[in-house]
Amino acid sequence: MQRIANLLLVENGKVLLMKKPRRDWYVAPGGKMESGESIYDAAIREFREETDAEPFGVHLKGVYTMMIQEQGRTVDEWMLFTFRATQLRGTPFEETREGILEWHPVESLHTLPMAEGDRTNLLFAAYQEGVQYGTFYYTPEFQLLEENIQSSTEEVNRQHG
Repeated sequence: MQRIANLLLVENGKVLLMKKPRRDWYVAPGGKMESGESIYDAAIREFREETDAEPFGVHLKGVYTMMIQEQGRTVDEWMLFTFRATQLRGTPFEETREGILEWHPVESLHTLPMAEGDRTNLLFAAYQEGVQYGTFYYTPEFQLLEENIQSSTEEVNRQHG
């Protein structure tokens, strides 16, 4: 099964997104994990490769199964691990062979063209605490058929007295 790690940088009310040339859709920088690589290391490596910048404050925000279905059959399946970072060191590329990097207000995640499953997970990564889990079912043309979403939160810095 293919494993993908991506990383959404949220800094000063803006997000750094990549506009992919194939569909003119926006995505968080990321890509395929290498054999034996941790999801954390993959997210940071892919982000560095696609942006030429260093993310800080990196943490996991989502774990997803992506299912491509055709005529009621699963024809492809992969896992997506979404991370969020809150700081950046360096100046990102403007354009790479992967696409064009652009800063957008966080609110634009509601309206920019992207796969609807990406919209769900990037909005959660940008705005919510905790970790989201889910399965997205798509047609081969990436029309969302169904999504099944759960989330969890951890109590942080709770003091007992």
